[in-house]
Amino acid sequence: MLIAAAVSPHPPLLIPEAAGTPGPGGTELAHLRAACQQALSALRAERPDLIAVVGADPRARRTAEYPPQAPGALDHFGVPFTTGQAEPGTPFLPLSLTVGKWLLSRAASGHPAPPAVWWGIAPGSPPAECRRLGENLAALAPRVALLAMGDGPGRRAGAAPDAADPEADRYDDQVAGALAAADSAALATLDPGQDGPLVIAGRAAWQVLAGAAGQDAFAAELRYRGAPFEVSYFVATWHRAH
Repeated sequence: MLIAAAVSPHPPLLIPEAAGTPGPGGTELAHLRAACQQALSALRAERPDLIAVVGADPRARRTAEYPPQAPGALDHFGVPFTTGQAEPGTPFLPLSLTVGKWLLSRAASGHPAPPAVWWGIAPGSPPAECRRLGENLAALAPRVALLAMGDGPGRRAGAAPDAADPEADRYDDQVAGALAAADSAALATLDPGQDGPLVIAGRAAWQVLAGAAGQDAFAAELRYRGAPFEVSYFVATWHRAH
């Protein structure tokens, strides 16, 4: 049963080794990092039996689980950063799960870390498939926490800085409203056809959350909403309403 969830973006700049020296946007990046760490600490504080981490896997042909020991790296971005221990034959995590593993490793909690499962979601995964995965993950243990890693519209990053994009703004409003209200039904209706045109990497992970939550009632907090690098980021926490 899902007892809690956290939503986080996965820009590599969340990891200090990728950010380098502070520059433009440094203060906003600090706010984003703080919101992510608070969300992950709140997730751990719920004392789940299991944490399920889901995120986009652009290189995957199908949605699949990664081994618990799978490492993550930022070699693709020219950053000498690795999380976990690389072993022969063990696949590396995609960016979304790499950032998720780093965040979990830093989450403050007075309790031992629970086991985690790691799922990479293939591009274009239909909403029904994502919701089924969420339902299956929620059934893995009596107390399951879900970490959904995903970015919002990134189309602005390919345009002029601060360029107006009403379509992306409307999408942002829809996602932010759903996360702030713990509205699973609204997340479930997000259109996968917008993933490509708006350059969205989070839709599938958010719909896994919708499936895991089902029709149950959750209290929610939207901890961050912004686009510091012309990509929309959301940080939110849900916990089961008592």
